[in-house]
Order: sequence, then structure tokens, then C-alpha cells
Amino acid sequence: MFLRSAGRRFAVLYALMFGLSSCILAFSLWYSTIGLVQRQVEGAIRSDVATLTALAAAPSGGLAALQGAIAERLTAPADLGGIYLLTDDQGRRISGNLDAWPKSLTQMDAWYQLPVSRAGHASVALLRAEALPGGAKLIVGRDVEVRAELWHVLRNGLIWTGFLMVILGLLGAVVIRSMFRRMIRDISITSRAIAKGDLSRRLPLGVGEEFDELAVIINDMLDRISRLMDGVRQVSNAIAHDLRTPVTRARTRLEDASLHASTPEELRAAIDRAILDLDGIVGVFEALLRIAEIEAGSRRAAFALVDLTQTLWDMDELYRAVAEERGLHLRTIIAAPLPVLGDRELLQQAIANLLDNALKFSASGMVIDLSAQLEDNVVEIVVADRGPGIAPGDRKRATERFYRGEAARSTGGSGLGLALVSAVAQLHNGTLQLCDNQPGLRAVISLPTQG
Repeated sequence: MFLRSAGRRFAVLYALMFGLSSCILAFSLWYSTIGLVQRQVEGAIRSDVATLTALAAAPSGGLAALQGAIAERLTAPADLGGIYLLTDDQGRRISGNLDAWPKSLTQMDAWYQLPVSRAGHASVALLRAEALPGGAKLIVGRDVEVRAELWHVLRNGLIWTGFLMVILGLLGAVVIRSMFRRMIRDISITSRAIAKGDLSRRLPLGVGEEFDELAVIINDMLDRISRLMDGVRQVSNAIAHDLRTPVTRARTRLEDASLHASTPEELRAAIDRAILDLDGIVGVFEALLRIAEIEAGSRRAAFALVDLTQTLWDMDELYRAVAEERGLHLRTIIAAPLPVLGDRELLQQAIANLLDNALKFSASGMVIDLSAQLEDNVVEIVVADRGPGIAPGDRKRATERFYRGEAARSTGGSGLGLALVSAVAQLHNGTLQLCDNQPGLRAVISLPTQG
């Protein structure tokens, strides 16, 4: 239960890491001081033992030579800490500064740290015993009383340091937990406000690099949610406004036919006109559902690598005939290949919407351009007309559902064509740009070749 809190878990983790670091520091300090001294003393004793045993085993050596070497070492000013004891095969003392053989020293070639008495002075020594030819025995050691005192000082220092580190670790854990709670508090306050419907709240920046990155992501998400909510409200208002007229018109025609139609032909004509109005309403809802399906990304699972070259030429053939019927000229320039990872049907519908708009807003005798090219791994499809275009202030809103500029209010349509084109482009990780064609509108769909 205690560790269920994320702040407590961070605090405990910090304390553990701090404690582990302290232990490593203490071990490093011991290893670099006491451990170093211990290894130096052991090395000196080993070297001394090897030299003396070699002298005892030499043909020109023996116990007499060994006794002289020990006496020389005991009188040397540089070896005041040396401890030696040479005994014969009966255990009698021959030479050295140890008063007697230590009772605890029972094994040869082993390390012993024992209290000893040398020349009547009590001390602590690190000793090593060695068996010599003929049954004699040799003890070589060094006085380590100073090292023992250093160890006690270091141990006491490490104990107090450890105690201080524990206090600092606990204090640091409390500080870390407080900082974490303060950082999370802003997220919690903002989240509660958003849960209550206040979508204007945003997370503050400047807390920390990682939390700032999280805050930026959350703020971007909130901005998108806010835009989507505004879009939902606008769509609801647009549906209520734009669909009210055809529904009312269909009802009026049916009601008028019910009251005044005198022949079956008049009744059938009124019903046919009402059906056309209702088909228009159904078309609007189908377009809305289509856009919702695209924005949900459910069609991305069917993506495949397609070449749009033939698709665009097929559309050129279809729309060229429509343009000629209206007295327009369709000019097409397509640079193959045009590889795109995507849904061919959706891309075809998006381009068809742009061509439909170009035909709708072009007067007789005008030219409509359809072009496509591949540049820097981006397929760029352009549909340009020479109609009234879209005012610069309306271009950002032109892809909103049901939005219609001043130039489009006198023409038919539901205001969903560019919204669908934008949704298809975004589904393919592309963009839709609406530019001035001077005169007219230049619509550019940019699609990455790898989706």
C-alpha cells in the first residue's frame, strides 16, 4: 500500500540509489587507503620472506647467514617496523626482536594479525611463518599498529558519514517526492478542470525538460480536442441550418401535393421532387460518414503501393468529356511514375472532388489544369482553375465541414468536398494547400511516397 504512490516509489528509488552510491564511495575509500596499505605490507613481507628463505637454502648461507641478515635488518633505520624471529628445530629462539613464538601462530604460509611483544614493547603485527631446512622456523612481520589506528579512525569516520548519508538520503527522498507531487499537481488541476468542461486550461511550462515535453504534448492534444469540439458544434449548427431547407421543401411539396394534387401525374411529380430533396440529404450524411471514416484511419489497413499515373489519365479521359460539354478545356500534364502508399479509391475521390469544384466555378471558354509530378519523394497533384477562387481570409476555413464562401453561396453543393479532400490527404500523411492562381484557385495535394 505504501508503494502504490508514484511519488513514494520515486522517493524510495532515490534513497536506494543514494544509499548504493554511498556504499560504493565508502568501499572505494577503504580500498584506496586501508586496502592499499594492507597490500603494500603484505608485499613487503612476501619479498622479505622470499629473500631470507633463499639465503637460508643457499649453500653459502645457512642459519648463521640468516641470523646476520636479520640482525642487519633490525639495525637498519629504514626498517624500524620490521618483526623477525628465528628458531631452531627445538623451538629455541636464535635471533629476532620477538620475545617468544606467538601461541596463536600455528600454521606455516598463512597470514596472522596478532598482538605481540617485541623488545618488551606491546604492539600489533601482521605475521607470516615459514619452515626452513633442518626444522628451523622463521617469522617475518611488520608492525601495523599505526594501520590499525588508521582503520579505527576511518571506521568511525565512515560510521558518522554513513549516518549523515542516511539523513541526507531521507531528506533528498522527501525533496524529490515534494518536487514530483508539485509537478503532478499542475497536471491534476488542469485535468480536473478539463473534466469539468473547461477546455481552455493548459499545462504550464518551465517545470523541467521531461515534464515540459509532456506538457507540450498534452497541450497540443487539448488544442486538437478543442478544435474538434468546435468542429462538432459547427457541424451540428451547419446540419441544422443547411438541412432544414431541403427537409422543409420536401415536406411542403408533399403536403401541397396531398392537398391540391388533382391527378396521379401531379402527385407523382411532387413525390419525385421530394425524393430528389431527400436524396440530397442522404448524400450529405453519406459524405459526413465518409469523412468520419477517413479521419478515424480505419482505411489505413488497406493501404498498398499504387502508381497514380494511370488513375490520373483515366480521370483526364472522364473529365475531358465533361469539360467539353460545358465549353471548357482540360489541360493535363502527368510525369510518371507517381508511387504512393495509400488507398487508390480514396485518392481518386479526392482528386474528383477538386475537378468537380473546378468545373463548377469555371465559366465557358476557361482552362482547367490537372498536373502531377514526383519531386523529393513527394507526389504533388495540382488542380487549377480560373474561376472566382477563394478569398485569402476564407482559405483556412475552406476545408471545414459545410463552410461555403461568398462565391459558392449561389451554387449547389453541401460544403463537404474540400473537407473530404483534406481528410484524405491527412490520412495519407499529406497536405492540401489552397493557393491563389491569379485568377482562380490552385489546389495542391502533396503525398509522401512512403505514406
